[in-house]
Amino acid sequence: MSRESLTRMTKIEVVARTVDADAVRRQVVAAGATGYTSLPAVTGLGHHGAHEGRQLFNDRDALTLIITVVPDDRADDLIDGLRSLLELTAGVMFVSDTYVSRPNYFR
Repeated sequence: MSRESLTRMTKIEVVARTVDADAVRRQVVAAGATGYTSLPAVTGLGHHGAHEGRQLFNDRDALTLIITVVPDDRADDLIDGLRSLLELTAGVMFVSDTYVSRPNYFR
């Protein structure tokens, strides 16, 4: 299967503090996304140093990765909303083109 037989869409990934993950998920749903994947307790090294995946005392000490795929015509509003949210809290957003084999799952 080649990319010519797939449908181009936009993938948005947000790494946020677990305490802020619900707000990110609400933005995703409000933008019309048909779903998302949420991965708790992610680890990494970034601007604020190393982050462990384990929860120290409660879920507020961990990071969550939220991934969604939306049609290109819904991406800009979602990106704008997430940028506004991330101006108020720690987190990072990644946006990339992606290709899907079942576009009806995302409309």
